[in-house]
Amino acid sequence: MDHSRVPVLEALEDFRRRGDIAYGPPGHKQGRGVDPRVADVVGLDVFRSDVLSLNGLDDRRQSQGVLSRAQELMADAVRAEHAFFSTCGSSLSVKTAMLAVAGPGEKLLLSRNAHKSVIAAVIVNGVEPIWVHPKFDAGRHLAHPPEPDDVRRRLREHPDAKGMLLITPTDWGSCADIRGVARVCHEFGVPVIVDEAWGAHLPFHPELPAWGMDAEADLTVTSVHKMGGAVEQSSVFHLQYDRVSPEVLAQREDLLGTTSASSLVYATLDGWRRQMAEQGYELLDAALRRAERVRAAVAELPGLRPMGREIVEEGFAADLDPLKIVIDVRKLGLSGMQAVEWLREHRHVDLGGSDSCRVSASITHADDDETEEVLLDALRALVEHADSVERRPPVRLPEPSVLELEQAMLPRQAFFAPVEHVPAERAAGRIAAETISPYPPGVPVVAPGEVVTDAVVDYLRSGAEHGVLIPDAADASVRTLRVVAREAIPRG
Repeated sequence: MDHSRVPVLEALEDFRRRGDIAYGPPGHKQGRGVDPRVADVVGLDVFRSDVLSLNGLDDRRQSQGVLSRAQELMADAVRAEHAFFSTCGSSLSVKTAMLAVAGPGEKLLLSRNAHKSVIAAVIVNGVEPIWVHPKFDAGRHLAHPPEPDDVRRRLREHPDAKGMLLITPTDWGSCADIRGVARVCHEFGVPVIVDEAWGAHLPFHPELPAWGMDAEADLTVTSVHKMGGAVEQSSVFHLQYDRVSPEVLAQREDLLGTTSASSLVYATLDGWRRQMAEQGYELLDAALRRAERVRAAVAELPGLRPMGREIVEEGFAADLDPLKIVIDVRKLGLSGMQAVEWLREHRHVDLGGSDSCRVSASITHADDDETEEVLLDALRALVEHADSVERRPPVRLPEPSVLELEQAMLPRQAFFAPVEHVPAERAAGRIAAETISPYPPGVPVVAPGEVVTDAVVDYLRSGAEHGVLIPDAADASVRTLRVVAREAIPRG
């Protein structure tokens, strides 16, 4: 296929060249009505390119197939059979993918280190989650993806499960054995969905970890805005084989997705695909060499411990995305959250993630010598000034097994049940009616339907006192918890 072509961008260019005046949405009429104070900040061209997909970029009656041609090019570029663009981010795409495989009341295997959007999907879709617990790395206090044997064991226990959702790479760059998990699922005749939100770049360089379509996954969801070059909320479904019907996937997406899809998202997805098809190897090769330099330089800084391929050699993960620079900062006497706050306030550097132990920075094709040096200078300054950062009460990290909570009710049932708000010190033994996710990375410690324990409450309370953000809890301070009312708990 001709990857120099960009159907959406070409249609947008034609629209702007024609000078059409639209008498329908959007109401700003390609920027004519925008407040100049807004245009000064975001730029007038944003509004000039904000066009309806139908009767704007594409004619409803005489369709030129603008979007379908762009999606065909994307599928070809990444070696998939089908690709579908989504403008609602991978949080919605994952919900759609899950619903295309398992309906209300049906079982679906899920990695328990999933993002909160997966828990939300379980609640909205009404599927019964069969949790596959991640491989915990106690020394780093880090969850890595589950292994094929973990998936096989759960499928034997639940042969009526409709499929598996696997999260890889994780927020911290550790990768699953996708091919191994896919082959286990296929032995049982079910599909594997890969939530590869952090992996849109993986198809375009051989030194990067294997990506879903190359590793026998049936359905892969990517967030191109995370490691690619499209705007926020850009997401793509990639599909192959016949275990998930393209028609069913399209219908489920239509059920959940917006009817006002953003041409800005479509255009930037289209343009990023062209860039990667034409220049991806060279751009990512430069990023890989840059990441090597950054990781090596960080390793020389006292108190900082960058994570590397030792996690693979130690058997914790199948692979590692080298473009994720994950740095343990505990030897500085700081938490990752404190380090991030200091870097933002004192060096105007915003890192991509943090938790009680570490920070992470993503290196992409967009980085250059300047951004490389800014990052390293900021980290050197952090080391130099770490002693001046005010100490906070430590986060009391539990043993990994403590985080494997009992599932006493289905998440949907617990979420919509009558509830009580109880003091944290009286929450142990109660069934959670809310999702509680320290953010970032946004992986729930407690999901609806799980039984709360004293150890988990202690972990969450110490985190809140330290300054961890817990934005989805009814009480962000975790002084109280939202639990299922006793009279609503099923008997027996």
